[in-house]
Amino acid sequence: MRAALGEAEKAAKEGEVPVGAVVVGPSGEILARARNRMVAGNDPAGHAEILALRKAAKKRSNHRLTGCRLVVTLEPCAMCAGAAVTARVSEIIFGAADPKAGAVHSLYRIASDERLNHRAMVIPGVLGKESAALLTAFFRTRRKI
Repeated sequence: MRAALGEAEKAAKEGEVPVGAVVVGPSGEILARARNRMVAGNDPAGHAEILALRKAAKKRSNHRLTGCRLVVTLEPCAMCAGAAVTARVSEIIFGAADPKAGAVHSLYRIASDERLNHRAMVIPGVLGKESAALLTAFFRTRRKI
């Protein structure tokens, strides 16, 4: 999670919503790191999770990331949760909950939905206070509260 937080900090410095993600391989090695790039890339799908999953799949030369963990500073949205399930990650670990758009624990539970052909274990709240503080500070400066 510390590596994901580092990516989130970089995103904030670049004017992006500070979300960072890493994909950790079955042996514990970091396969990919990414941060939000929606603004810089003019890409509505430029979420940290999507970018990290793409990089990891490319590195493994396989669209399936079986045995891998997606570690992200903010609870994944529906798009990112769906991508993680499609990639068949084994675990989704996140920091801050997202009660407005969280799709693996708070609002929806896509990763554990038994109607889907794959499910991932979800581990919420890892360094959640640190992740939430980074988001709060970012939006406080944006909204000048």
